[in-house]
Amino acid sequence: MLHAFDIDLTDHETRRRAEVVAALGDGWDPVGTLRDEDEAYRLLYSGLDAEQEETYRMLVAAGVLPARTGEGGGRGAASD
Repeated sequence: MLHAFDIDLTDHETRRRAEVVAALGDGWDPVGTLRDEDEAYRLLYSGLDAEQEETYRMLVAAGVLPARTGEGGGRGAASD
């Protein structure tokens, strides 16, 4: 015989998130981290040749990659 039961993971998830933030330490700068990620993203897709740029745009249109700023939103990285 099967019995239905519920498991509330709210307490566990709250504790897990608190542990993650504690592990990051006092020096963690979330705004700086996002800024660095955006810069890395911008550099990753800079200097593409025409064929690579077309492939990039196709992947953005398909929803595989996020668009750069100026291309309908996305990560917020500056477009080159």
